[in-house]
Amino acid sequence: MPHEIHKRGKIWHYRGSTANGRFRGTTRTTDKAIAQRVAAEAEAREWKHHLDGPGAHVTFANAANAYLDAGKSTRFLLKLCEHFKDTPLRNISSGAILAAAVKLYPNAKGATRNRQVIAPTLAIINHAAELGWCAPVKVKRYSVNPAVKIPATREWVTAFADQAKTDNLPHLAALCFFMFGTAARIGEAVRMIWDDVDLNSNTAKLSGDKPKPWTRTAHLSPTVIAAMASIGGNRNPAELVFGYAESGSVKKTWDNVIERAGIERLTPHCCRHGFATAMLRAGFDPVTIAKRGGWKDPAIVVRTYGHALEDKTVTDVLFDTSLTQSAKQNPVTISKKRIN
Repeated sequence: MPHEIHKRGKIWHYRGSTANGRFRGTTRTTDKAIAQRVAAEAEAREWKHHLDGPGAHVTFANAANAYLDAGKSTRFLLKLCEHFKDTPLRNISSGAILAAAVKLYPNAKGATRNRQVIAPTLAIINHAAELGWCAPVKVKRYSVNPAVKIPATREWVTAFADQAKTDNLPHLAALCFFMFGTAARIGEAVRMIWDDVDLNSNTAKLSGDKPKPWTRTAHLSPTVIAAMASIGGNRNPAELVFGYAESGSVKKTWDNVIERAGIERLTPHCCRHGFATAMLRAGFDPVTIAKRGGWKDPAIVVRTYGHALEDKTVTDVLFDTSLTQSAKQNPVTISKKRIN
């Protein structure tokens, strides 16, 4: 039935029905003429909802707000919101998303466009789809040829630390040992304050806010403990452990130490890479490595950090009599070794 208005006390209310069902509400006014207009607009909205669907007029801005309200990551969202603004979701096609990637990052590689435009845009739109606001969207991502990542080894880390100590940079030597021994990212390590460290219990608390706020407690091996103990200072609880204001402050000094040490140029992240690679080669399972190193998905450990040994003779171990005879003392297969 068409809408009608009626009074409750001094305030006008409306009610009616469309093909979408019954609707009712208050006009929040005592003026009958205004109440008639409010009721007519309410009926028009109901018909639009019925004819166009519940999400026909939902914009990217609406979807982004809902995404954030759900506690999702804010990473890379600012540029996307400035680009799409109030564009209705129904108008954002896969082609529009690819065009946005090129416009926002004209000189970037495919990996950057995938990470900073395509992935977060799909996350927002497909979250809206879960709410029933639109249909899900798929986009073919840019093909990427990942660069070969070189893991730091114990020998490399030791050579770096020795040079740093020679250069009177004990805090940098400790930083290198710490990242290799805990799989900490450079940003996580430089944010750490002495209040996060307990040298007596051999632990350090690491934290971050991406994609959501998190903390983890890392075990500190004796080598790492010794390196951190040599930093010196008063160890004020609020003081930065390694003395760097941000990760970018490390790069120049880091590279200079490498040059003086005469070793291969590696980035700080190679220490995290080295943690996973060394643990895999030591026979520890990916689940344990992921837990100790702060990876959410054990599959990432194998896919990203597993490296084949170049020595072709490793298969000799299958028929090595001496190894077979001493299996009880030195088992060849140690893939089930775990850390408690």
